[in-house]
Amino acid sequence: MRDVSIVGVGIGHWGELWNDSLRDLAVAASLKAIADAGVDRVDSAVIGCMSSGIFTGQEHLASVLGDYLGRGPLPVTRVESACASGALAFKAGYAEVAAGISDVVLVCGAEKMNDLDGSESTYALGTAADQEYEGYNGATFPGLYAMMALRHMHEFGTTRRQLSLVAVKNHANGLQNPNAQFQMAITPEDVEKSAKVADPLRLLDCSPVTDGAAALILVPTELAKKLAPGGAPVAVRGIGHATDTIALHSRASLTRLRAVEVSAERAYQSAGVKPADIHLAEVHDCFTIAELMAMEALGFAAPGQSGPMVERGETAIGGRIPINPSGGLKSKGHPVGATGVAQILEIVEQLRGQAGGRQVKGAKLGLAQNMGGTGGSSIVTILGA
Repeated sequence: MRDVSIVGVGIGHWGELWNDSLRDLAVAASLKAIADAGVDRVDSAVIGCMSSGIFTGQEHLASVLGDYLGRGPLPVTRVESACASGALAFKAGYAEVAAGISDVVLVCGAEKMNDLDGSESTYALGTAADQEYEGYNGATFPGLYAMMALRHMHEFGTTRRQLSLVAVKNHANGLQNPNAQFQMAITPEDVEKSAKVADPLRLLDCSPVTDGAAALILVPTELAKKLAPGGAPVAVRGIGHATDTIALHSRASLTRLRAVEVSAERAYQSAGVKPADIHLAEVHDCFTIAELMAMEALGFAAPGQSGPMVERGETAIGGRIPINPSGGLKSKGHPVGATGVAQILEIVEQLRGQAGGRQVKGAKLGLAQNMGGTGGSSIVTILGA
């Protein structure tokens, strides 16, 4: 197996992008990554997308990406793992380079979600839950995560204010991210006065519906040393991947993300590091409670202690372990197929020292955690400068 490095990144502004198609978004991000890498060829590509058939009526994205990049007959693969589709695309691209199948691989994640109305988007996203049991009985993702939040509050004393502080922190970080969908400061009172979605979750506890794409270029580390990319190459130190039951009712606990725990254990083992070695992390905060539970599953906090950590400011930029300096899904946005790629992109920019006003000083080792559904799948990636 060959060592693999990231040498190029590409992303644009995320939000309600009415004038851009899915292919426009994917191609624009990909071209930026190719230019940033300074490569004159791409051997293959992988695109992650959750549900383009429902959102835009367009499947067969492998052909679309190769075609509109003007690089046919480029071999392109499309992968899906709900909201973890982006990280799965990265894993597939990493494996191809590591195995020696290709030397220059483009990894792209994309989703165009705003072409549907709210009820149709809710249906599309709901396909990541258990349709025969949860979906059939009317459960939506806000409802499922609300149950997880209530149980976490019951078992550990997690408070409404601690959930609010997650959103406040991520919006503060998003103010420093020019590509974030929501660049606005909020207060705990703003969160708690926003519309109730599913008790105890309010509107400002929830990630938005987003259009966007992100892309990366992966090469063998030996080749990376010979290139002159837009920033220093960043090494892939470890990857872990796991799944859990798709339905909440089949799990032993509503307060644990077992797939995140196992994928993290595998990533730490392959990287030869511990949670305490990580300098910053991008985690899957589709809802504020998800960030708290992910912190515990990743080993950054003991069970029930993630909320107090946020209260103490330990997860803010400048804190002990900055979480979601990009603004996270909550502020940056959540175009579901692109999220996992953008999380890794943020870590790359942080390790290159190119994150601007949200830069984590001295960052040398970063982690990205991307999950599908209520944690039915999870991929953890560890990168080093």
